[in-house]
Amino acid sequence: MRRRLLFSTLAVAVTAVVLFGLPLAFVLTRLQINAAHQLVQRDATTVARTLQNRLHSGLPIDIADAASAARSLPDRFVSISQDGRRTRFGTRPRGVDTIAASATTRNFRVTVVADDSVASEGVTEALALTCSLALLAVGVAVALAILQARRLARPLQDLAGAADRLGSGDARPLGRRYGIAELDRVAEGLDGSAQRISDMLAAEREFASDASHQLRTPLTALSMRLEEMLAAADEPAVVREEGAAALVQTERLADVVSQLLGRTRSPAVGSRKRLSIDDVVAQQVVEWDPAFRRKNRKLEVTGDKNLRAYGRSGTLSQVIATLLDNAFVHGAGTVTMRTSQTPKSVVIEVRDEGKGVPAELVPRIFERNVSSKPGGTGLGLALARRIAVADGGNVVLVRPRPAVFAVFLPRKLSRGGDGPPVVAGPA
Repeated sequence: MRRRLLFSTLAVAVTAVVLFGLPLAFVLTRLQINAAHQLVQRDATTVARTLQNRLHSGLPIDIADAASAARSLPDRFVSISQDGRRTRFGTRPRGVDTIAASATTRNFRVTVVADDSVASEGVTEALALTCSLALLAVGVAVALAILQARRLARPLQDLAGAADRLGSGDARPLGRRYGIAELDRVAEGLDGSAQRISDMLAAEREFASDASHQLRTPLTALSMRLEEMLAAADEPAVVREEGAAALVQTERLADVVSQLLGRTRSPAVGSRKRLSIDDVVAQQVVEWDPAFRRKNRKLEVTGDKNLRAYGRSGTLSQVIATLLDNAFVHGAGTVTMRTSQTPKSVVIEVRDEGKGVPAELVPRIFERNVSSKPGGTGLGLALARRIAVADGGNVVLVRPRPAVFAVFLPRKLSRGGDGPPVVAGPA
């Protein structure tokens, strides 16, 4: 690339020098020839006027002395005519190319003939000057071509390398600009593509981690139901009850999968409905009570009854299940779900009797990959809040010790239809 730029620039420079140098050399040559003719003409005029002035002044005519004025340059031949008499001085040039000039006064006619060497010397100097200027121009063009080739080749090599890295999956941005508008546009395009690829890869990784975490909760509940069925194999009524509960978990699992797939599509307008909070809470009690009983812990429900709010049953179940799972794993003692309402929201609190959230984690408890245990994923609360916000609600930490989390759901839809309503709750 650099060699091609160098050769192309050099070819342009040489062409320009030739197109400019040839006319210049021709013009300078003609100027030198014209100057030689003028010089010989001046000698002839000088001799003629000198002789005429001496004649008018009554001075003796010294033709030899007057002719010496034409010998300022070598190889002059002077012919002087007076009243039919002709006097010659010098030797006539024998070359074919000569320069002759004549001057006439009242009594004299002077002819001066000079060898063309008078013009040749000036032509040689003019050609030498033209060649020197041409070589200087070519040298400057070569230097500029090298600098320009380096200036253009290096950015193109960088852009080609960035494109190769991008094609191989390395989405690092180039992060460099060159002060050339076209190359900077290409660099910006590559950086934009690299950023989009990075975002896509990050979104895929995030989706994989979210999917694994969201599927874990219903799978855990399903496994607990199957264990209960095995433990109660001799009691048909219990088996039927646990089988029905396992079927509910299977349906919930399918709903979670649908929600995960729906994240790649636009949310359906009007998908939120007015829910019975008592039904969702009761379902969660049925699902989680066996797990708490096996750990000799209690799961209680208190608060207002017959509350209704707008949302999606599967989404609300997933959020409450995440809070219960968090209390089951990280908390201790009795876990209480308390329902209440504010003028704008229905509130479902989940509290336990454990040590609560460490002080250093309180500001970041809803951030991804933040967990109070070394083995935790740090995804549950972040996902719960994001799911709730997508349904127009919110999840907040009401009190860090003992931990009290609250889910806020809107009691009314906003004027925009299915847009996100305003919910009231602690900041």
